[in-house]
Amino acid sequence: MTRLVDLFPIVLVAAVTAVLAAPIIIRVAKSLNLVDIPESEPHKTHTKPTPMAGGFLITLAVAAAYLFTRPEVDHEILGILLGSIVIAIVGMVDDLRKISPVVKFIAQILAASVVIYFGVQVRMTRIPWLDLFVTYLWIVGITNAFNFVDSHDGLALGLAGISSSFFMLVTLDADQPALAALSAALVGAALGGFLFNARPAKMFLGDSGAQLLGLALAGIGVAYTPAKADLPQAISWFVPILVLGVPIFDMFLVVYARALQRRSIFLGGRDHTFHRLLSLNLDPTRSVLTMQILSILLGLAAFILLETTVLLANIAFGLIVLVGLVFTFFFVRQDLYLE
Repeated sequence: MTRLVDLFPIVLVAAVTAVLAAPIIIRVAKSLNLVDIPESEPHKTHTKPTPMAGGFLITLAVAAAYLFTRPEVDHEILGILLGSIVIAIVGMVDDLRKISPVVKFIAQILAASVVIYFGVQVRMTRIPWLDLFVTYLWIVGITNAFNFVDSHDGLALGLAGISSSFFMLVTLDADQPALAALSAALVGAALGGFLFNARPAKMFLGDSGAQLLGLALAGIGVAYTPAKADLPQAISWFVPILVLGVPIFDMFLVVYARALQRRSIFLGGRDHTFHRLLSLNLDPTRSVLTMQILSILLGLAAFILLETTVLLANIAFGLIVLVGLVFTFFFVRQDLYLE
């Protein structure tokens, strides 16, 4: 049985690889003109061209972890890795030359199809077409959620590191060592990359990095299945939702607010959770920390609720969702748009 300490070498190799490779990858990104130009869009506030090297860096760090520590790679892990590579490549193309939302959506469907082909699929309703629809909705939704929440230095990468840490623990507890190893590799990649993505960022995740993280974490969330025979799916189903709760909330908030104002959800803007916290007089650092601390609290809640009854767990989950809706309506009602 895999122990927590067995995952530490994976975290270490991925983190060290990210730290050592980042300066080189940043230079390569600059030479390829893979940079985010200041004021290229109204919501962008950085002051100098910044390399979008996140996709390269995370891919390399995870690859190094698998090459040197050789953890188990089962059919599902192979599907998640291949799907992540597909979405990372598409993201790099989008970072270099903007592609249309329709093309990007088709690419996300393709990447999700790769993951599903290798057996990573929701099996809650036992109705094949409905389970397939929910799987596509989850994978494409979380992929976009991380792209949405990547609105400030260190925010999305920090959230990914926190989510990966909780997935590492919960999949280890569920006796799924292959999933725990992939989660550990993502933890290490996030740790090493954070050194260069934290404010002031030396590199951005870009669409490639943000979508890669989103798809990989979405796949882990689907593949996670508790090993305890006495733990019903009526409790475990909401664990991935809570672990990824902050990006989900941010995407719901933005989509809902823009739908009310009949604005496109595909355009960048300063109406994300981070920007709304700024409007409440929090500085950028504390706004980022607020969202990351909330992510930690939601992850802790997921673990705690696994040990309760079905009724109590679902009531608690419903209350958490209700709090999220209250904050959504509060933000929208207060009209905290900064544009």
